[in-house]
Amino acid sequence: MAPHFPFQWHVTDTCDQRCKHCYIFAEGAPPVVTIPLETCKRVVDQMQELCARIGREPYVYLTGGNPILHPDFWRIMELLHERGIRIAIMGNPFRLTPEVCARMRDLGCVKYQVSLDGLRETHDAFRKPGSFDATLAAIPVIRGTGMWANVMTTVSSKNASEVPELIALMAELDVDVYAFGRYCPTSGQRAEEFHMEPLEYRALLVECQSRMRAQRERGARTLYYPKDHLWKLLEWEQGAFVPPAGGDPHAVHDGCHLGRGYLTILPTGAVYACRRMASPAGDVSRETLSDIYFGERLAAYRDITRFEKCTSCPLHGWCRGCPAVAFGYSGDRHAPDPQCWYNPNERRQ
Repeated sequence: MAPHFPFQWHVTDTCDQRCKHCYIFAEGAPPVVTIPLETCKRVVDQMQELCARIGREPYVYLTGGNPILHPDFWRIMELLHERGIRIAIMGNPFRLTPEVCARMRDLGCVKYQVSLDGLRETHDAFRKPGSFDATLAAIPVIRGTGMWANVMTTVSSKNASEVPELIALMAELDVDVYAFGRYCPTSGQRAEEFHMEPLEYRALLVECQSRMRAQRERGARTLYYPKDHLWKLLEWEQGAFVPPAGGDPHAVHDGCHLGRGYLTILPTGAVYACRRMASPAGDVSRETLSDIYFGERLAAYRDITRFEKCTSCPLHGWCRGCPAVAFGYSGDRHAPDPQCWYNPNERRQ
């Protein structure tokens, strides 16, 4: 089987929640958009056409908003299933019954991702009262159908102290995959409100590393996925990662695959290089996904030579931090990652 090419497909902005860190609603109440079913059919055609050109298999991450609130959600699922396309869903815990989850599984959904942004009080403050308990209740329902139950945390100064406890909770709940990523500010005020200092964030990674190791040694089945690219920096400092000798150190070996390894499609039809920042690359109402993928606008996002700090770092080809977080702070995706603690101009100790 050919390797997968992921599409993060936001089919609707409609949602049961108004999360404080949501990039859709964080700065107000914009018009809610839902992609029409006829457009969905054309998009799926384009996904398959692009993947045929690049020798990959499409892997669709349906999301929103809450994708199940799309009026044609089940028809979209059926369409993808009829085409033999692998599906994952990134949604919330509401409306997940054993019958709903079984139907998702039967239509080709292999995993369902929910979020936990802290323990009960913190999580519910971010999302809405009752969300924490609803999420915990949904996890065994998801797993009971044979789908993977994945959990994601958005980390900021507001909840970082609770992440180590979440690591233990994930093992207790027998979650399949747990990961966390950093909050991407949607304004300067938000950057200040949720900011973590670089060494503060490094200390969190070290603590989480220890907690994850302890859970694995106890026999936990949960896969703790190192989503944040700054994990690579920590592992390099610890000697656990050594860049392979030879080859181009400034080629993309790992880290952010912005403009390369995935595409994001919004309900408006806009195509982004990354949903976590303003990164328009085209529009499926006027262009095909192939035109966008091979076009100049997306090619500009693949250029890693313009990073202010990373180009002089030994991990340039393996890390580069998070351009979306940098963009959220400064409006420039090539600016230094605000949580990167490494100074490439200092000799490594």
